[in-house]
Amino acid sequence: MTEVQLRVNGVDVRHEVPDETLLVEFLRETLRLTGTHVGCDTSQCGACTINLDGVSVKSCTVLAAQASGGTVTTVEGLRAGEDAPLHPVQHAFIQCHGLQCGFCTPGMIMSVDFYLRRPPKLDEESICHALEGNICRCTGYVNIIEAVRHAAHDMYPAPAGATMERSQS
Repeated sequence: MTEVQLRVNGVDVRHEVPDETLLVEFLRETLRLTGTHVGCDTSQCGACTINLDGVSVKSCTVLAAQASGGTVTTVEGLRAGEDAPLHPVQHAFIQCHGLQCGFCTPGMIMSVDFYLRRPPKLDEESICHALEGNICRCTGYVNIIEAVRHAAHDMYPAPAGATMERSQS
C-alpha cells in the first residue's frame, strides 16, 4: 500500500491505495470524480485526460503514487464551484453541440483547456493537432473544432475596433 497525497480540484486529499493503482482509478474509485473516463485501457482515446501540475496528461498512464505531491485538475474542477458559471470551454461545447454521447467530452474539454492556456492558432490544422490525443467516435469533430474557436474567442476577445471571424474553416 502507498499513501497518496494530492491537491485535487483545489482540495487536499490523502488516501492509502494499492501500489499499482492508476491515477484514473484513484480519481474515479477513491475520490468519486467520475467525469474522468476510462475509454480504452491503452492510452489511445484520451477520455481520461486531466491536468497534472499544469500539464495535460492521460491519467491511465500514471500511477497514483507517481502523482503524489502534485496538483490535479479534472473536468469537475474547471468551474470555480457548484454555483459558478461553466468554464468557457465547457460552455462552448454546449453552445456549439461539440458532444453527442458525451463519453469523450471530459477528456476533450481538458485537452482544449490546456491548448487555450495562451492565445492559440485557430486554423483547423492547429486545433486538430492539439486534439490528436483524443478520439471521438460520434461527432466527426466539426462541432468540436467550432467549440474550440468559440471558447478561444470568449477567452481572448478581440481588442476594440478589431474584427475576428469566429469560424475559419
